[in-house]
Amino acid sequence: MKEYLQRMGKSLMLPVATLPVAAIFMGIGYWIDPTGWGENSFTAAFLIKGGSSILDNLGLLFAVGIALGMANDKDGSSALSGVVAFLVPITLINTHSIAMFKSIPIDDVNIAFSKINNGNVFLGIVAGAISSSLYNRYAQVKLPMALSFFSGRRLIPILSAIVMLVFSFIMIYVWPLVFDNLVTLGKGISALGPLGAGLYGFFNRLLIPTGLHHALNNVFWFNLADINDIGKFWSNAGVKGVTGMYQAGFFPIMMFGLPGGALAIYNAAHPNNKKTVASLMIAAAFASFFTGVTEPLEFSFMFVAWPLYLFHAILTGLSLFIASMMHWTAGFNFSAGLIDFVLSLRVPIANHPFMLIGLGICMFILYYITFTVAINKFNLLTPGRESEESEQNEVEANRESTAESLALNLYTLLGGTENILRIANCTTRLRITVKSTASIDVEQIKRLSILGIRVISDTSIQIIIGTEVQFVADALHAIYDKAKTSL
Repeated sequence: MKEYLQRMGKSLMLPVATLPVAAIFMGIGYWIDPTGWGENSFTAAFLIKGGSSILDNLGLLFAVGIALGMANDKDGSSALSGVVAFLVPITLINTHSIAMFKSIPIDDVNIAFSKINNGNVFLGIVAGAISSSLYNRYAQVKLPMALSFFSGRRLIPILSAIVMLVFSFIMIYVWPLVFDNLVTLGKGISALGPLGAGLYGFFNRLLIPTGLHHALNNVFWFNLADINDIGKFWSNAGVKGVTGMYQAGFFPIMMFGLPGGALAIYNAAHPNNKKTVASLMIAAAFASFFTGVTEPLEFSFMFVAWPLYLFHAILTGLSLFIASMMHWTAGFNFSAGLIDFVLSLRVPIANHPFMLIGLGICMFILYYITFTVAINKFNLLTPGRESEESEQNEVEANRESTAESLALNLYTLLGGTENILRIANCTTRLRITVKSTASIDVEQIKRLSILGIRVISDTSIQIIIGTEVQFVADALHAIYDKAKTSL
C-alpha cells in the first residue's frame, strides 16, 4: 500500500505542477477586481478565467495524471482511459442527470450532487486508479478474431466505462448518504464554539482528498445551517469577534504554515534534488501565501508522505481553535491568502486581524519543526527524498555509459522476460517488479553505471540511476516489449 500511494503521489506531480500558475492568475485577477471578479475589468476577467480553466478541472487533470503515471508502460491510451473513466460518473451523477433519473425538479435534487463536476478530485483519483489498474492487467489481452479490433489497449477505455458505470450506480445512493451525514456532523460541532471551529478545520483538511469537505463548508460558510460565516462577514451583518471564526484560522495556515512545511520538505531533499524541489516548493508556497490555493503543496505530500497530511489537518484545527478562542477574525471570498486578508481589513466586523499574522509566524515555525522531525523520524519519502542514494560504487573502466547499453545489461541481469513483471520509474530510480529477487545477482548490477540498488521485497527492486532514469527506463521498456512480442 505504501508503494502504491507513493506511485500515486508521483503520478500527481505532473498535473500539480500546473496549479501554481493557475492560482497566481486568479489571484492577480481577483486583486485587480476584488468586488466584481472580472465584471469591472477585462484584464481581471481574462486572468480569472484563465486560472479557473485549470483549477475548475482539477478532477479531470488528476484522472489523466494518475492513469498515465501509474500505467506500466506510460502509453497514451492509459490517459484516454482515465478521461473515459472520469467522464462516466461526471455525466451520470450530476444534478441534471439525477433529476432526470428520478423525474423530480432540479431544485429537489440533493445538494450533494452539485459537487459532482470536473473539479471533483475524489472522482479524478478513483477514475485514474481504476483505469490504470485495468490497463496494467488487460492491455495485452487478445480477444477472439471477431472482436480482435477491440483487443489490447483498445479494450481498456471500454472496460473503464463499464466499471465506472457500476461505480456511478452505487454512488447515486452512497454519495448523498455520506454527504448528508457529514452535514449533520457539521451542525453538531457548530454548537461547540471554539472547539467546534477547531474540529471543523481538522475535518475540512482531512476530507480534501475525497471532495467531501464541501459538505462541511456548506454548513459553516454558507446558509445551510444559518451560520453563513462568509456572507455575514462581508455584509458586516454578524457579531464582531464571532462572525469569521470559521475563516480566520485558515489565514495562518495558508499564508505561513504550509510555506513552513514547504521549507522543511526542501531542506529534507537530497542535495542533487534540491533545485528541482525548490522550483516546485517556491511556486506552490507562493500560491498558498498569495492566493490561498493550497492544492499544489498539499498534493505534493498527501500520498507520498500521508503522516504529514495528518499533522497538517491537526495543525489546521489548532489554528482555527486558537483564532476562535481569542476572537481574532478575518474573512475571505476566494481563499485565505494575502489578497483576501488585505481586503478583509477594510470590513468593520474584522476583529484584531493583525494578530493572525503573529499566529501565522508561530504556525510557520510549528509546521517547519513538525514536518522536519516527522520526515526524518519516519523516513518519509517527500519530494526530493525518493532518490535516496547509496554510496556510489567505483566506476570500472569497462562500464557502459549509454542508456541503451545500460538497459540491455539490466535486462539480462534482472532475468529478462522470465523474471521481469513490471517496469516503472520515478524521478531518479527504476522501480522493477519481478517474480523473485532471489535470482538476481545484485553484486553484478552494482558494477554497472548506477548510483545504487535496493531490494525492497521478494518481488520488488529499485535501481537508482539519477536524473537520466527516464532514458534508461524507455530503453528497458523497448527491450522488454520486443522480447515479449517475439515469444
